[in-house]
Amino acid sequence: MKKIQISDITLKKLSEDRAISLLFREKSAIANCADTIGVDSVELPQIKSVREDMIIYKTIARNMKNAALAIPVGFNSENIALAWDCVKDAKSPRLQVELPVSTLQMEYIYHVKQSAMLLKIAELIKAAKAVCADVEFAALDATRADEAFLIEAVKEAQACGATMITICDDAGVSTPDDIAALVEKVTAAVEVPVYVQVSDSINMAVACALSAIKKGAQGLKCAMAGKNVLLCGELSDAVNACGTQIGAEIMLNKTKVHASIEDMTASINRSSYESEKDVSEGQKILLDSDATLAQVAQAAAVLGYDLTDLDIGNVYKALKQVCDKRGAVGAKEFEALIASSAMQAPSTYHFEAYTTTSSNVSNAMSQVTLKRNDEIIRGVSSGDGPIDSAFRAIEQCIGHHYELDDFQVQAVTEGKEALGSALVRLRNNGKLYSGNGTSVDIIAASIRAYINALNKIVFEEK
Repeated sequence: MKKIQISDITLKKLSEDRAISLLFREKSAIANCADTIGVDSVELPQIKSVREDMIIYKTIARNMKNAALAIPVGFNSENIALAWDCVKDAKSPRLQVELPVSTLQMEYIYHVKQSAMLLKIAELIKAAKAVCADVEFAALDATRADEAFLIEAVKEAQACGATMITICDDAGVSTPDDIAALVEKVTAAVEVPVYVQVSDSINMAVACALSAIKKGAQGLKCAMAGKNVLLCGELSDAVNACGTQIGAEIMLNKTKVHASIEDMTASINRSSYESEKDVSEGQKILLDSDATLAQVAQAAAVLGYDLTDLDIGNVYKALKQVCDKRGAVGAKEFEALIASSAMQAPSTYHFEAYTTTSSNVSNAMSQVTLKRNDEIIRGVSSGDGPIDSAFRAIEQCIGHHYELDDFQVQAVTEGKEALGSALVRLRNNGKLYSGNGTSVDIIAASIRAYINALNKIVFEEK
């Protein structure tokens, strides 16, 4: 039986979902999970934020043990160097040239005709081939393309050095017979392996995948989680059940594929932040006085922070001071250092006072008084407890809601009059801002932490 190659597109699919914003540790966990269950390659999303994405992708590349690592090069050859820099340290790097072949997408998204698209295919594949031996051409929206042009495009890609071809059903309305017929024509036209990326928008992904295998497809794109996509678990079950009939098998680890994916999905959906959670297999955040600037930057990225070089330097200095006294710090202490050392912004909002009432029979009610310039601002709100109501009152003061990514409280000293420390992480436009506050009153400490993070957001938006 022939072995069907599996390429995991979980990171790509989740990056397209605006309702999901993944942190570094979650992206790393997804890539590690895909590698663990035995996929043949893992695909990264296209670079959007150069500084942040390159740190994340380089780390994933170094941690990848078995699978190849692929990344799209974009529409311009100038971006190929950046893409290559992200994956060059992987065991098996791959560059992807992803271009549409349907008239609809070519003309309305890229504003080019068929002849110009052929030139662009040749340009990008040749440029990618110059730095990477393994280059994929993905024919986007292939199921709506003119078949003659699709065949011309895949032949051109192969002639320019593409080592594999992927035909994509982006429209998501193709039947198994449609996919089978298209795969048969493409596999007959080229000598390199042909992969298929089917859609599950009409609940026929598995049937389409099996039909594609029957007609010669040598690889499939699937995901561990996501919308309208062929799922690894469902594909594994289907091939295990009828692999003999279609003369094919996939090498996903049958004992790990469901358990590992469930664990990964639960980790992504978990709302509480576990500071000591493994950020990759066998690795935790633990920094000591020998840590380098690069290690500090990487650890900050693991926690989801996009710090400037100045902030990294400030955190590095603070880390050295702490480690000289106590030896090493874990994730929780390191995040507190980020909150207290990175991006120290001037105080646009000042905390003046608060009052709160709460009981076990009704919602808490808080009034928070802030000062901005010479203006006194008051907000009143109810909530599930005094801290929740205080945060809602702050939002009423400023007239804006920020996503609360994390909230932590711990005692700094011992005894009845213990000093409490609060850490608040707010997310704005996908970026994290942390603030800390201390007080013998834990509600006051929480409010101060929130205001500290808020002032950093306001300062950067100016």
